[in-house]
Amino acid sequence: MRRNEAGHGGSPLRFRLAPLTPSKRAVYPVWHMSKDGISAVGNTPAEPAIRVVLMPKDTNAHGTIFGGVILSYIDIAAAIEARKHTLKKIVTKAMHEAVFVAPVFVGDLVSFYTELVRIGRTSITIRVLVEADRIAHPGERARVTEAEVVYVAIGEDRRPTPIRDEV
Repeated sequence: MRRNEAGHGGSPLRFRLAPLTPSKRAVYPVWHMSKDGISAVGNTPAEPAIRVVLMPKDTNAHGTIFGGVILSYIDIAAAIEARKHTLKKIVTKAMHEAVFVAPVFVGDLVSFYTELVRIGRTSITIRVLVEADRIAHPGERARVTEAEVVYVAIGEDRRPTPIRDEV
């Protein structure tokens, strides 16, 4: 089995950057996640799993927030949601495609909304939606990206174990 750069079996994760509009003042719709998919609405879904204000240390060479920082927070937010459904030790197995559709700037308040997608025998899948409230333009909110994160429950032997105790 081939190993990717992270040392895990299977194919490496792929992330695409979507083209951005040249206007820094572009207003993006607020999106809502439901079982029927994602749709534009005026309200955000529920309360976020986490909110963070991103700082200069998180920037890339272009002066916007480094995508890897956002991916790290997606993993943390999804783990918080997964923890609501199992107390077993879980590890990240996969993060499905994250397409960045808007940049995040220093000082933006970034919210990570989560929802349970599926609980399998040994795995749990969580969807994360990321939005940024613009500090430079109060009241403006941008959808940044979304991703699904898959976790696997592991036992003391570090091998997959059932999410729920089998009776």
